[in-house]
Amino acid sequence: MRATRQKLLLSSAVLLLAACAAPQPQIRSNFDQTADFSSYRTYSIMATAGRSADGYETLVGQAIRAAVEQEMASRGYVKDPDADLLVNFSVTVQKVQQVSQIPTAGPPAPYYYRGGYYRTWPTYSYETWVREYDEGTLLIDIVDAERQQLVWEAAGTGRLKKDLTEDIQARARQAVALLFARYPFRAGSGTG
Repeated sequence: MRATRQKLLLSSAVLLLAACAAPQPQIRSNFDQTADFSSYRTYSIMATAGRSADGYETLVGQAIRAAVEQEMASRGYVKDPDADLLVNFSVTVQKVQQVSQIPTAGPPAPYYYRGGYYRTWPTYSYETWVREYDEGTLLIDIVDAERQQLVWEAAGTGRLKKDLTEDIQARARQAVALLFARYPFRAGSGTG
């Protein structure tokens, strides 16, 4: 039962970027400024990309792979087993607790002083709210195959919605496109 839940969460995580409501997913990216991006023309997806802990490729992994291939091709890269660049991707899901305190005012507390009755300021306390939700992260790495060194990475993190089971391919394309919007290069060119 636990393994089934983990697989469902993993399947859902990739769709986080395309399916998130407010707040928008947080996307971060970085690249190696010393890398010669004009020398890269071919790519290959790493064999372990998008695989489950049991070693098989999930349906979501297949959808991400197809979306990554589409993004690389749109930038002029050619798929080749002896590639200049290796692409890896992974998905993680974690439980997050959001704790917030809200001040609340109670009725004024009376007090007596020298035989007189006085009303004071209202009493204050805090009400604590705890919300638990699933947060997913999609990570894409691009590695210089010859140097075995990371040259670009992007990560998208966001709150997962409950209803993520439909149209996996379209949502994976949207999520991958959000990350690749931060990739500033084209094949054979040091610029975008």
